[in-house]
Amino acid sequence: MQHPSLRFLFIMMALVSIGIFSGMKLYAQKDTTPQQITIITDYKPVIRSVAKINLTSTNIAGDTTKTISPYKVPVQLLYYSYQPVTLRPLALEKEELIQKGDRLMVKGGFGTFRTPLLQASTYIGDVKTILCNISADYISSKGRIANQDYSSLNIKSSGSYFMPSNEAYASCYYNRNQHYLYGYDHNIYEYTKSEVNQLTQDFGFSAGFRNTAANALDIKYDPNVHLSFFRLSNTLKENNIKAEVPLERSFNEKVNVRLNAIADITRYSTLNLIPNNIALKNDVYTITPELHYHVDQFKIHGGVKYIHDNGKSYFLPNISAEFSLKKDNLIVQAGWIGDLQKNNFAALNAINPYLTSISQMKNTQQTEIYGGLKMSLIKHVLFTAKASYIRYKDFQFFINDTTTDQAMRRFLAVNEATLNNFRIHGDISYIIRDKFDLRGGLTINGYTGMTDNARAWHMLPLELNAAMKWQLMDRLLLKSQFYLFAGGQYLERNNESKSLGGGADLSAGLEFKINHHFTAFTDVNNIFGRNYQRWHNYPVYGFNAMLGVIARF
Repeated sequence: MQHPSLRFLFIMMALVSIGIFSGMKLYAQKDTTPQQITIITDYKPVIRSVAKINLTSTNIAGDTTKTISPYKVPVQLLYYSYQPVTLRPLALEKEELIQKGDRLMVKGGFGTFRTPLLQASTYIGDVKTILCNISADYISSKGRIANQDYSSLNIKSSGSYFMPSNEAYASCYYNRNQHYLYGYDHNIYEYTKSEVNQLTQDFGFSAGFRNTAANALDIKYDPNVHLSFFRLSNTLKENNIKAEVPLERSFNEKVNVRLNAIADITRYSTLNLIPNNIALKNDVYTITPELHYHVDQFKIHGGVKYIHDNGKSYFLPNISAEFSLKKDNLIVQAGWIGDLQKNNFAALNAINPYLTSISQMKNTQQTEIYGGLKMSLIKHVLFTAKASYIRYKDFQFFINDTTTDQAMRRFLAVNEATLNNFRIHGDISYIIRDKFDLRGGLTINGYTGMTDNARAWHMLPLELNAAMKWQLMDRLLLKSQFYLFAGGQYLERNNESKSLGGGADLSAGLEFKINHHFTAFTDVNNIFGRNYQRWHNYPVYGFNAMLGVIARF
């Protein structure tokens, strides 16, 4: 008897043979299609005659105007309206002074209140593979009030190494800011500089690695790490490490996906505190997946933020949308966004430089619902408006220390469990190429819903700012700044609430270009001469002026 496998093999061979034979038979059949081709007409290539265009008209004049497209300003999450108004004159804010073709810039000047100013910037490297920037600035002043002195030294270096498809970068900095707690009654109290010393030093280092060209997975990445070491005199120290891993992938021109993971770790401790020192931890971990969709005149951004805040976990919304009308002349915006402001001591001290040590760290959680619009009113004029409802949890107010410091020199950070803010903000700009630039902004805040504090201490209900740059001639530049605010409430002794007067500060400056290498400048600050107070008991300098020279090589 035949084995079943052999029987199956014989059957398959027979089927294959029949298939091949049938194919050969079909292939051998005669082609019965007709072989005769009838030519109807011969092909004659002919070039069609084209009507010539009359070019005798005059040429159109060249368009020399510069189109200014609307600039999308990202939403500032957890925007603190109480920005610091330090003793530094408004017109002496840092500027990018290195110009094309120059490798070294030095700016020096001297002004009233015995104010020396020195700034320097340079870069080294061939730019194509290696680039390193180094900058430093120093300023100091001596006020008319005892201990109303101030100095600031800032040094920064950053560099990049460029590879065919990647960039490795790193930077380091050192900031030294010397303040004194001069906010006391000088008719009653008298202190030496060592007793009111408020010296802060901050050293930091950061490094990262990102791709500059598409890879096999078409993913953009930029992992980076930042370390900082902060000190306040011999009172406290704070160390911080922050690691971030952002990833991004575009599927097409319409869809973009992002993912960002952040670990932010802080260690804080007091020094020489009687009877016991305090040690605090503040660790925050964040994961943010996002989806961006853009089609024609519609953009939507959808996402969520997962936050692990010192043992507590929660989600915050991250949704926003834009719709363009009238070919981008009008853009309507809306959103529901949330974020977390980490309230370590260095961040709070950047707001109020007269802050004393803290005994707890509570981070501020924020959610904001907003709507707004951007529009081009007329040629060269752009306008934006935004209305928001913002809800805070664990917001930080600043009050004068009336319990342990009878002279009220220091400020304390006090926690507010809940705070609501109805905010209206508007910006307007008028720009004519690089000849004239005028910008202004107005912010109105309405604070309600406090449960732990009677008032929103030292918060500003209104702020107005404006800035102008006008190139009068090729060699002459006029610039000006204006800042106005309505004062908030502050707390006096015996828990007495009082209103802090507002302030107005106008500054102006001129720059005259002598030649390519040298420029002379003059700045006049606080033209109104008002010693207004942003923080209670701390008046700013009055009218002051400065002369100097800028050298570029």
